Order: sequence, then C-alpha cells, then structure tokens
Amino acid sequence: MIETILPADVASAELLDYPEDLKPHPAEAHFIAKSVDKRRRDFIGARHCARLALAELGEPAVAIGKGERGAPVWPRGIVGSLTHCDGFRGAALAHKLRYRSIGIDAEPHDILPEGVLDSVSLPAEREWLRTSDSPLHLDRLLFCAKEATYKAWFPLTTRWLGFEDAHITFTVDEATDTTGSGTFRSQLLVPGQTGDGGLPLTSFDGRWRITGSFILTAIAHS
Repeated sequence: MIETILPADVASAELLDYPEDLKPHPAEAHFIAKSVDKRRRDFIGARHCARLALAELGEPAVAIGKGERGAPVWPRGIVGSLTHCDGFRGAALAHKLRYRSIGIDAEPHDILPEGVLDSVSLPAEREWLRTSDSPLHLDRLLFCAKEATYKAWFPLTTRWLGFEDAHITFTVDEATDTTGSGTFRSQLLVPGQTGDGGLPLTSFDGRWRITGSFILTAIAHS
C-alpha cells in the first residue's frame, strides 16, 4: 500500500501479517533486549522491511542502528523512514543523491483519542476539520501527516519540530465511504536551516491514502 503514495525510485516494503519466525538482526538485538513483545515486534518488523527496501536499492542488508531521539541510522548514502502501528510495519528508503529526506507514517483509520486533537493541531487546521463533511477520520489523517513531516524534518535539522510548528493543508483526489487519497503540504512555521548544505526548509509536499483500516502518509523531499 505504501508504494502507491511514493515516487517510483523510492524503495519500500511493508508487513501486514507478522511472521512468527522473524528474528532481530544480531547487531540490533541489544536495542530491544528489555522491550515488551509489541515493541519488539514493531522494531523487528519495521527493520526487516527496511532491509527488503535496501535490497531493492541494490544495497546490502545491514544492521540499522538507533541515533538521536531514536531515529534510525541508515547506511552511508541512504535516506529513509520507518513506521508501525497495529497491523502494519513499513519502511521507505532512497539514495541520498536523489532525495534529501524521506518521511512516512501509518495510523489506524479511527478517530483520535479524546483530547489529543487540540494538542496536535493549529486553530486553522481545526477549523478545516470542523467544516468538512467527509466520512473519513481526517483528524487522524492530520496527525499522520504531522508525524511524516517530523520524520522528514529531523534528519536534516537534528532539531525538534512541534505539532504547532507546521501548518498542513490537504487536497483530495477521490473519496468514498471507505477510501480516499490526495496530497498535502506542510508549511513550516519555524526557521529551517539544515546541516546538509542544502537550502533551508520552508515546506514539505506529500501524499496520503486511506484504505480499509489504515491511513498512510509519505514525503519524499528532494
């Protein structure tokens, strides 16, 4: 599913059903030695997807470490992003010569828990939600896009980006009672100086898709 909202030159893989015999890479096992079962399965599953994507890019299936704020540490010359939620683990990777950063997120297609929306949205975003007559859970879509935005932002800046630091707007390709897709723009509201020598960040453009039980968002920033 995630590949449908990513450019063709971004490699991706996903797991919907978790293989019971899936084991952690030996060099990653210490990261989850004391983790509960769900955390272990999410960690192992997402990194398994990352190695499948690495193979698609013609790269070796190496261990993927943990860096600052838990961000994955990719092999030299690779950018990427991991995501997981109940029933879904996924990864998207690309060559750094083509993209500056990747950000993906997956969320259940369900309403946000009570009280969460006010803490993750701007007044203009809440007004958009209030006036929408869509049957889709757009509050969760907004949260999902904010998460993808942060994942695209952090590798380039190594700085925190709060939910209030990006204003997200959406366009819709199509929508029915159970599915929809479109684009989104994350307009950054804080200075976007980066450490890679590239232009400062001002916005990200991404795509979204809602299908069945899942909401997916993806940014491939070049």
